[in-house]
Amino acid sequence: MKAIIETGSKQYTVAVGDKIRVEKLAVKTGETVEFPVLAVMDGKASKIGTPHVAGTSVTAKSLGDGKGKKVIVFKYKPKIGYRNKRGHRQPYTELEIISIGAVVKAKAAPASETAVSEAPKAVETAEKKAPAVEKTTAAKS
Repeated sequence: MKAIIETGSKQYTVAVGDKIRVEKLAVKTGETVEFPVLAVMDGKASKIGTPHVAGTSVTAKSLGDGKGKKVIVFKYKPKIGYRNKRGHRQPYTELEIISIGAVVKAKAAPASETAVSEAPKAVETAEKKAPAVEKTTAAKS
C-alpha cells in the first residue's frame, strides 16, 4: 500500500518502512508525527481525496535532524569586479513511515447522528408554535 502525503509544501509518495527526508519539522528524535493523506493506492484500487482522504493518516517516527549537501551560490558580473560566493545547507528531518491506515474516531459518529436527527424536530416545533403570516404587497401608485 502506498500513500501520497504533503508536508513543507511538497508531496511525497510513501510506503510502510520508507525513510524520507522532509523540510525540518519541530519534533524531537523518536517522536511520532501524523500526516493527512492526499491519495491512497493499493494493488487493486486507489482513493483520491478532495483535498484529503477522510479518516486516513500516515504515521511516521522521527529519526533525527540534519543538514543537506552544501549548495554554492555564486554571483558574478563581468568587467565591474563584482563577485559574491555564498554557501547554503538546507536543514531536514529524517522520518521513517510506521503505518498507513485509518484514523480511529471512537464515539464521534453517534454524537453527530443525534445532532442531525434532532435538527428537523426543532424546526417542526418552531413552525407549529408560530402562526402562519401571509405577506401582502401594497400596490404602488
